[in-house]
Amino acid sequence: MSKPRVVVFASGTKTDGGSGFENLVWRMRAHFLHADIVAVVSNIKGGGVEKRARELSIPYVYFPKPRSAGEHQKIVSDLNIEYVFLSGCLWLTKGLNPAKTINIHPGPLPEFGGKGLYGMHVHSAVLEAYKHGEIKESAVCMHFVTEKYDKGPVFFRKSVPILPTDTVEDLAARVHEMEITWQPNISNLIVTGQISWDGNDPKSLKVPSWYSVDI
Repeated sequence: MSKPRVVVFASGTKTDGGSGFENLVWRMRAHFLHADIVAVVSNIKGGGVEKRARELSIPYVYFPKPRSAGEHQKIVSDLNIEYVFLSGCLWLTKGLNPAKTINIHPGPLPEFGGKGLYGMHVHSAVLEAYKHGEIKESAVCMHFVTEKYDKGPVFFRKSVPILPTDTVEDLAARVHEMEITWQPNISNLIVTGQISWDGNDPKSLKVPSWYSVDI
């Protein structure tokens, strides 16, 4: 039986990035993620994501600006893709099937999502809220992707503790560890059809009877 074909979108930087993508590939190869990751797409040429792709022997696709809906759709069509995983993807995706596109977000949603809230910006905002007594913890969230930043239905939320001594870098490292731990397992529930929605109505979100969005 053939496995769903997946493409990963990941930005990274000129020198680093793609650890989530790499972890997904290794989990796939260990048969814990029942999918076939056929390519990784990045907007950084020659960066950390491309380097990891070469090391993993996964095809790399450079995707510079501008990025229209048609350009996104062409990648999916050319590669015969069923699911798109966003893992450290810092651009707004367009024209993709919202029922088959998922993202991992390094902070609590919906409170710390939206345009401009990504990466270290999320952790900085979370720490500020913590210092003002507005929140007690951070979180890793996963959600379906629409054409509005971080607005698709959230199907996973894992609390991450904040310590009084935390710097932004400390919190980022703790959140990243949680992302690496959970992303492949929850992604597997998507590609095996155990978590789904119709791509239109958030109330259509379906999860297994044993599953809780908040873990």
